Amino acid sequence: MFLFTVTKPGLRQAGALALCAVCLCGTVAAAVHFSGGAVTASAAAVPGIETTQDIGIYFTGYGFDTDLASAAVDKVKIPKKWDDSFAAFNQIVQESGLDLADYKGKTVEKWTVLCPQLSTGDHDTYCVLLVYKAKAVGAYLLQKPSGEVTGLITAAKAGAEAASEEETVEISADTYPEE
Repeated sequence: MFLFTVTKPGLRQAGALALCAVCLCGTVAAAVHFSGGAVTASAAAVPGIETTQDIGIYFTGYGFDTDLASAAVDKVKIPKKWDDSFAAFNQIVQESGLDLADYKGKTVEKWTVLCPQLSTGDHDTYCVLLVYKAKAVGAYLLQKPSGEVTGLITAAKAGAEAASEEETVEISADTYPEE
């Protein structure tokens, strides 16, 4: 047989612990209730970038198909001091919800994958993802040979507008017979 005595300070500690547990359970229940179980698909949902399939999944989240067979990876260093052109480049990267400011002076992996849907006979468009320790830190589109850099959101919106224009069919009034 065990005997357990509770003193006044011990009772207070047990009560405070129980109150904290109830508050924590209530917070979790409220978060689950108010989230409504709705989860939006986003490229940011990729937990870690380790393989070319992860790169493909990341860009598919923005609506870009990629040719994973063309994947190439290089190491690049983010400069410690930025000039105006690199600051402008970072603004394009920020459009995708990422920021290079925390990675000044760091060496990152630069994954480059061909995007056939945006490539033409005159130029090729590549999806570029900058990865630091299996985490996406920068993303943009690169046109070669011009070197033009475009943000992912801008390109996705332009692609959606172009697709909607292609689906719009104009029918002449002369097409319908008059009664």
